[in-house]
Amino acid sequence: MKKLNLKGLSRSELSDFILSLGEKDYRSKQIWSWIYQKGVNDFDDMTNISKSFRNVLKEHSYIGTLKLAEHNTSSQSGTQKFMWELEDGLNVESVLIPEQKRKTICISTQVGCAMGCKFCATGTMGLVRNLKPFEIIDQILSIKRLTNIKPTNIVVMGMGEPFANYDNLIKALEIIKDNEGIALGHRKITISTAGLIPQIRRFIKEKQPYNLAISLNAASDSIRSRIMPVNKKYGLKDIINAAKHYAVYSRKRITFEYVLLKGINDKKKHADQIKKLLKGIPCKINLIPYNETTENFQRPSDEDILMFAEYLKTMHATVTLRLSKGDDIQGACGQLVVKKQRRTK
Repeated sequence: MKKLNLKGLSRSELSDFILSLGEKDYRSKQIWSWIYQKGVNDFDDMTNISKSFRNVLKEHSYIGTLKLAEHNTSSQSGTQKFMWELEDGLNVESVLIPEQKRKTICISTQVGCAMGCKFCATGTMGLVRNLKPFEIIDQILSIKRLTNIKPTNIVVMGMGEPFANYDNLIKALEIIKDNEGIALGHRKITISTAGLIPQIRRFIKEKQPYNLAISLNAASDSIRSRIMPVNKKYGLKDIINAAKHYAVYSRKRITFEYVLLKGINDKKKHADQIKKLLKGIPCKINLIPYNETTENFQRPSDEDILMFAEYLKTMHATVTLRLSKGDDIQGACGQLVVKKQRRTK
């Protein structure tokens, strides 16, 4: 008999399972609390549940958990990189980024990625598979357990295209924000997409409460299509229309992420293109100097990075410069997994 993994089940699914075992529904609330509030992965640790019912649970179910495959800490910034081994032996990564009072965890949603962005290490892998809800959730629970650090923010910007695994992601986030679970408020959760327009429209239609970020990286279709193949299907006109729609219906500012690539998108003319493209859109622009993961692209000089940020300061938008915090631990998405793949070939 195949056992059921209780981690990642919705409240109603867990309740139905407990009722199917002939137990009262309040047991599902107890188990929910043990798994998500207390981070327990062993039924024997659930001390307010009888031993006989714990044995029944063991017979029919288990609590899935990720296996730590590699863990590195940056001596420069304290950023921690985790590589996890999944139940089928595949690997994904997460990053814990400490910034004063903020403790941000960057989580993955796929093993590999089908988007094929030319500057991204994960993009070189292609898509292997989507992560299950429990594999998304347990990145947070496992980091909390290993570090004893409670996250203040979650960014869904790790390996994979989050909106290509939409249903599993939204299910996982419902559990993450549950007040009787991990209890991380929706305002503290940001989802980043390369620009999958149908899913963005669905996200807006469903009135999902999470923050939305779009990986822009170029303000002309010619450059964006060259570095991000998805732009050939959903171009900048589609992106801007979706962003305006989001601003109207969510009453939130959208974030545009812009990875600075030397000689490609880091000149004053490119900043002027951004100003023109995003004019009138309530937004934040997050500038990210490239973390060199492939030989085809380089990080601009610090002087050029600061100059580019200055060019954008005249915009009616918040412009932030995110300096890399994990260069010494291969902090960019997918670097450790790709490195492991190369070692095993």
